[in-house]
Amino acid sequence: MADAKTVVPDDARVSELMRTPQEVMRLARMGASHQTRLSFMRAILRRVKREGWQVKRTVWDVDDKGVGVGVYEARGPEHTYSLIAYANDLPPEKRSDRVIATEWDATFALFDGVPTQADIDRLRDNVPKQEAGRCAASELVLSRANRSVRLFDHVADCLSQGRQPDVQEIDKVGYLMRTTAVYGNGKFGLADRDLYARREEAGGPFRVELMAVWLIRVFTVDIVEHMARIRGGAKAVPLDREIRRRLGVGNSTGLGMAPFLVTHPALLNAWITARETALARVRALPAANADTIRHFRDQLDRAHAGLERWRTPDERQSMRVCDLADDFDKLKTHLQTDALMSAEPWNELYLWATGNLTLEGQEAVCSLMIEPHGDLVDELAGDMAADERRAFAIDGTMRVEAVAGLAARHFDWALATDFDLADQTARFWYVSEEKLEPRLGERHEEDGAELEQRLGIGREVAMMMAALEKEPKGTLLAEFLLRHPEHRHAVRRVQVAAQLPYAEIHDNVLSSTMMPIDMLRCKLAFFGASRFDPKSDRWVRITMYADAPFPDEMEDMDADDWAWPLFNENRPA
Repeated sequence: MADAKTVVPDDARVSELMRTPQEVMRLARMGASHQTRLSFMRAILRRVKREGWQVKRTVWDVDDKGVGVGVYEARGPEHTYSLIAYANDLPPEKRSDRVIATEWDATFALFDGVPTQADIDRLRDNVPKQEAGRCAASELVLSRANRSVRLFDHVADCLSQGRQPDVQEIDKVGYLMRTTAVYGNGKFGLADRDLYARREEAGGPFRVELMAVWLIRVFTVDIVEHMARIRGGAKAVPLDREIRRRLGVGNSTGLGMAPFLVTHPALLNAWITARETALARVRALPAANADTIRHFRDQLDRAHAGLERWRTPDERQSMRVCDLADDFDKLKTHLQTDALMSAEPWNELYLWATGNLTLEGQEAVCSLMIEPHGDLVDELAGDMAADERRAFAIDGTMRVEAVAGLAARHFDWALATDFDLADQTARFWYVSEEKLEPRLGERHEEDGAELEQRLGIGREVAMMMAALEKEPKGTLLAEFLLRHPEHRHAVRRVQVAAQLPYAEIHDNVLSSTMMPIDMLRCKLAFFGASRFDPKSDRWVRITMYADAPFPDEMEDMDADDWAWPLFNENRPA
């Protein structure tokens, strides 16, 4: 719980302590991101708790083979949303995380309101087909999921025999099912975001999508308990609540998500600005009181112990988890001194971390520092939306030397890159014809570069700058663009960056050394994901809502105290 006596820091000091884009927007640091209090899943559950939402299962028509439908109704103060889940008996050979799959263990639609039987029947003919089906404006989200077969069968078998599953087996995986896509915002006939964006509970980024995932989590437990009852009859027992809470929803995310941070500069700026403002507010506090120090130390202990469950066969990430454990050891040793007794103690701690810990550790410390200060930072979660469709009109009245000055200030990293080198243009981004999903090609080894998407912003700005340097001083930008319309995109990005400092990634996304997974992790951390498990440099498995309250626990539990879980001391026997 946030400390009620926190002093509001001086705004000028907060501004001074904001980290610069040159530091924050490098891919290596973005790829070390951790969830914070501002992450979207946490903001959703705070609202659900505050507003007293009621969730109930209204339909459960699933047969002995695990085939059928369930409906979960989430009723808020003004609107009701219903998850319609279609369960399938999927043969093992058809189970795949790849986007080209055509069948899944379960498929879902988040319905706007309460569906009729006609709605359920209509969607039964479409939702299991996913991209090949058709939804309507009454549907907000489309998703699908596959079982983690080994854990699902272990849990079902144990429950069918009247005993609880092995907690260590639960922790090895962390979820019964994992989603392979969560679509929204008009895809495949779904409602356009405009139709619900003004609703308070749905106006923030990805609110309806992540509300759907929270309800999918309930379904994953219901279906495994159902299969246990089918197998065991009267002997079967439900999952212990403490064990149940350890389960989240898995997700497999690949290249399809990576370009999002490039194509949504205003939204990226809003997210980073909110997080950096939260961190700067904490750093600007003149003192730390006993409650916040105690809360910080508690969260640190829990984060440290929680690394036990962050297992990944990926060598790079596994080493980073080991380094993070070492960083936490160093931090605990540092805290044995009077580290939090000085003036501006949180700023001093931040500066110590930057000089002594890895990037993974530094960003974890930032998250932990924010954690005890909910009363100071939680309201920033309301500032994380942005309307990307609002065209940033190009100011054609600028002179070319002014545009060049903005480019030199905000794209210095790009102008210092030699794009004539083959390794700096080694990749190209394109959209696959079959699935209309972003893909990454090797420019000097593969055909298709003529289909390249305009994601190499740094290269475009460098090309624009070369053209500007040939212009007479005093040339109007409008005149320049009439003769060189190919540079309109770069000009717009430069003018946007001048207004929105965190709008651009400060790295070359065409480079041979670029790691797309860094972009994935940054975005997923803002979602609130945990236990990043890379499967290559281009796709990753994560866990969502692990340790969060279930709907039937919201009244009695803290809705926000689960990101760094307390689990060793509460481990069921």
